[in-house]
Amino acid sequence: MTRAFFSFFRLATAFALLLILHSASLEARDLRLATTTSTDNSGLLRAILPQFEQQQGVRVQVISVGTGKALKLAENGDVDVVLVHDRQAEEAFVAAGHSRERRDVMYNDFVLVGPKSDPAGLRGGLDILAALRRIAAAGAPFVSRGDDSGTERKEKSYWQRLGITVTGAPWHVSAGRGMGEVLTMAGEMQAYTLSDRATFASYQAKTGLEILVQGDARMFNPYGIMAVSPAKYPDINSRDAMALIDWLTGDGGRAAISAFRPKGEQLFFVTPASAR
Repeated sequence: MTRAFFSFFRLATAFALLLILHSASLEARDLRLATTTSTDNSGLLRAILPQFEQQQGVRVQVISVGTGKALKLAENGDVDVVLVHDRQAEEAFVAAGHSRERRDVMYNDFVLVGPKSDPAGLRGGLDILAALRRIAAAGAPFVSRGDDSGTERKEKSYWQRLGITVTGAPWHVSAGRGMGEVLTMAGEMQAYTLSDRATFASYQAKTGLEILVQGDARMFNPYGIMAVSPAKYPDINSRDAMALIDWLTGDGGRAAISAFRPKGEQLFFVTPASAR
């Protein structure tokens, strides 16, 4: 009786252990993605990532910050993969050995938005530099991201080309906020701001702002993705980071991005294979 009991106990214990191991294997793995506020505020990631998560058995933890902060998180090994929009900084990230490669994913464009009253008279403009020069000359309120984001870096490059110093200017407000919050502030202040088109589409109705300047080639906004180098941080989830990159740049991800059309408007465009 005792021998039979212990044999049964051992079998039951082994079976329970197998069940525990099987259950653990079915649990979704975590993948940490640092990305810009534009991909989050626009609703893009909420729309497309569930497809990847279901296919791969992965749970993606999205950390939405400015491009500068996203790259710093990746540089420190605090995330597994990073999706941002500052080509020069991305190439420097790879050159420094923080990632093995950068891949193009998609693009959209920046737009200069402002109040219907348009005090600087920008409506219908096609030249971003001329528009910003007029804002500065008029002393019209302008809200800047002020968060080291790709959008703020782009804005700063425009002011530098113009030779205009905005630091300390009473009309230039540095918010230190994400794109959605800056659009809300600009709406409340009846001010101008630079936005990516996708986030503005999500906030236009809430803010009452309008697109006043668009179409300048200098407002092109490409997004790139990079996995953190496992050579620097062996504990990162390199396997699923590469799976996400392959999915986003493959047929499944490209179809999901192209299908993301809130209110019928396509807000992100996949990078043509010939341009990668």
